[in-house]
Parts: sequence; C-alpha cells; structure tokens
Amino acid sequence: MAQTLLDSRMISGGVGKVLQVVQTVKTDTTSTTSTSATDISGMSVAITPAATSSKVLVFFDFQGSADQSSGQNYHIHLLRASSAIFQGDAASSRTRCTTNGAESDGNGSSIHRSMMFLDSPNSTSEQTYKLQWEVQSGTFYLNREHGDSDDANAARFVSQITVMEIGA
Repeated sequence: MAQTLLDSRMISGGVGKVLQVVQTVKTDTTSTTSTSATDISGMSVAITPAATSSKVLVFFDFQGSADQSSGQNYHIHLLRASSAIFQGDAASSRTRCTTNGAESDGNGSSIHRSMMFLDSPNSTSEQTYKLQWEVQSGTFYLNREHGDSDDANAARFVSQITVMEIGA
C-alpha cells in the first residue's frame, strides 16, 4: 500500500488550504436528444477565487441512462465558462470530451461517472464550471432510468458538481 506524507503547511492551513467550497445538487430529471454539446440544466456552479494563484478543484457525479437504442453513444464535457477543459486530445474526427459511454446491448443500462480535475483559472473573477452533453442518436436521461416505470423496481438518481478553491 502506497503512503503519502503530508506537508505540514497543508495541515496547518498554509499552502493547500481549502478557502471555499460551492456545490450544486440536481435531483430532478431531464433528457437530451441533441447531437451537439448543450448545457445540462442545473449542472453548473460559480466560484470567485480570492487570488490568481488559487487552484479550483472540480468534482462531479453524473448519473443517468440511455434509451434502449443499441449503438447510442453519449459524450459529457466539463467547461469553465464557454471553454472545454479536462478533455482528451484531438484525433482526426473523434469527439473530444471529458467522458463518454455507449448503449451497446439494447438494455438501456444506467451509468455513473464521477471525476475530479484541478484547474488553474489564474483569475479573481467569477468562474462558472458546468457540464454539457450530447448524443450520437436516441435519448439520454439525467437522474432516471430510461424506462422510468412507476414501481419500486425503477430508480431516481442524484447528480452534483462541487468546486473548492485551494490556496496556493
């Protein structure tokens, strides 16, 4: 098992101190059929760093499901304002994104993505972090199963985005 030694300045509140935490929790449902990246309603959070040297640690949990169309791909993007951050490299016609998935077996299975990213906005202006989504075809649902039947076997989920300002 790997062990990490903590710098005493981090423990005493110097370098690495958490200066503020802001969170948005989304409990209602929504869906998309958009084949181009669009904002996910309710999945954004704003923070105003105290110093240009501060870092912003971004966490998000995204839960949803695709409809039962086999071969349906979806892409999730993390953005700061209107700029995509934390995404894969460009490669020919492939879609750059933060994470993705596919409905390959026609069962409309549920997905959960949980990720974090340490950003350096280098600004003391308000920074808005948000998620966008898109599908190749079909429908993608946030916080619910594809069938959404009204019985105890169906489920509703929760998604969130949290940002922490870390003093440098």
